[in-house]
Amino acid sequence: MAGGWTRDGAVQDQIDASVEDAVAEARSRLGRGESAESCEKCDCPIPEARRKAISGVRLCVNCQAALEKQETGSGGINRRGSKDSQLR
Repeated sequence: MAGGWTRDGAVQDQIDASVEDAVAEARSRLGRGESAESCEKCDCPIPEARRKAISGVRLCVNCQAALEKQETGSGGINRRGSKDSQLR
């Protein structure tokens, strides 16, 4: 049920678009190609099990964890400016 000047299904369209954006971002982060044998940041050797599990890995576990901790996410706010996102 849409309200105001929105059409029926508009909220679901925004949800679908947000999910598609998140999937595209996650896919862009996947490594491709051959994995490095040593970390690009600290030169520590990357274990063979990690290289086999994640194709295209470039960082050791510690450096990857530090990188992910620094990255900021979208915070769950709908970037498309819907009224629903402003009510949270």
